[in-house]
Amino acid sequence: MTMLPYLKATELEDKAREASWLIDGLWGEEAVGILGGEPKCCKSFLSLDMAVAISSGQPCLGRYRVANPGRVLLYAAEDSPRIVKNRLIGVAAARGVSLSACDIQVITSERLRLDQQSDIDALNETVAALRPRLLILDPFVRLHRIDENSSSEVAVILGNLRQMQKRHKTSILVVHHAKKSGGGMRAGQALRGSSEFHAWGDSNLYMRRSASNQLSLSIEHRAAASQPGIPIALVEAGERLALEVQDAGEVVTIVKLTPAERIKQSLHGQPSPMSLSAIRDACGIRMATLCEVIKEQLEAGYVTRTEQGYSLAML
Repeated sequence: MTMLPYLKATELEDKAREASWLIDGLWGEEAVGILGGEPKCCKSFLSLDMAVAISSGQPCLGRYRVANPGRVLLYAAEDSPRIVKNRLIGVAAARGVSLSACDIQVITSERLRLDQQSDIDALNETVAALRPRLLILDPFVRLHRIDENSSSEVAVILGNLRQMQKRHKTSILVVHHAKKSGGGMRAGQALRGSSEFHAWGDSNLYMRRSASNQLSLSIEHRAAASQPGIPIALVEAGERLALEVQDAGEVVTIVKLTPAERIKQSLHGQPSPMSLSAIRDACGIRMATLCEVIKEQLEAGYVTRTEQGYSLAML
């Protein structure tokens, strides 16, 4: 019978007493974990901010230092490539860099199932080839067909991701939804589904929106001090659209773009006219609303229409 490997405790590899960070204080080096929150709490914006920070070396959220920048690999299951690109452009601009300066690789496969061995194998091969510092999977609910309340089924998927992290010495961030009724719970306990999600993470981030529409971020680590209730806001300035940490005592203002502003943002800087379906994908609004607002913008002279599609008017 083959014995398990073992060492005397004094022979174990020495570890630095201080935590090793991928993003100082925010995410551990080679850590796995959850970025959780209810819908519409800007979870994806935070994950993209982390992607820009790690790939460019700029501070995440304008505050958290990245000592050793490197490549990021992203799979965004819910957003179109155009939306992902536009958001990344806005976040990069807010951090003072261009998207071209960021080594962010985006998986373009229409489907990725973490409960299918063939897809896990393909993801392993992709991570092995690209060697990212961080792999972002957004969101978990679109990446499987298991019962999220089943600890055994969830544990298999999270275990495969843990093996991937160890094999390739990378960090893995999974975006996951919280319960809509979880506002009164401790952040980790409010995650939807099995308690395996909370237990799995080395670093976990939680986004919450208060009854007064204010966003806050809580940071939780397995081996470092946690930080609860950091006020943040989604701030727009020109082409810059990104989350910002609010200073103590500062009033948090959540910027919510109107449909007309979202249409204008999607058309801005486009080299050629956009079709209605392309604008809808970029804006993330219903077609009925889009048609109504486009009509108003045409009548007001803010938008022009050609056979190829719609463009911003030259005012």
